[in-house]
Amino acid sequence: MTRIGLISDTHGLLRPEAKAFLSGSDAIIHAGDIGNPVILAELQAIAPVTAVRGNNDGGAWAAALDDTELMCVGDCQIYVLHDLAQLRIDPSAAGIRAVVAGHSHKPRVEQRGSVLFVNPGSAGPRRFSLPVSAGEILVRDGKLSARTVELTPRRGLPRA
Repeated sequence: MTRIGLISDTHGLLRPEAKAFLSGSDAIIHAGDIGNPVILAELQAIAPVTAVRGNNDGGAWAAALDDTELMCVGDCQIYVLHDLAQLRIDPSAAGIRAVVAGHSHKPRVEQRGSVLFVNPGSAGPRRFSLPVSAGEILVRDGKLSARTVELTPRRGLPRA
């Protein structure tokens, strides 16, 4: 089994809860709006990182990142971009098994035909009433599964 940790929209904040959740990953995908290159260095200390530039990522360090990436785990291709509205390919026709995107700050896992779509949500500063979250894709015997997890409780709710 291969575990791919998913994170997005850190906006310069890598919470200890996110690092703990991503610990043990075989690889990490950051789906943009990183906010600071130090975030990538901290993630790289956990596992190899595939990252894309988000709409809020600027400067020379961010210019070195592409808008999209293709990660391969065995024969499973995972397409990464920041904003799903910018998807310009037909992932199914391209043989892509999963698409990982951030931007909306809303965690979501959805199977659309043969393609798994995952948004790990936002792991950075809380936005509105949306949860602080991350996710993972598990690849086992050529099959993919995914989940998102809330990293910190919503205001007023006790920790589980």
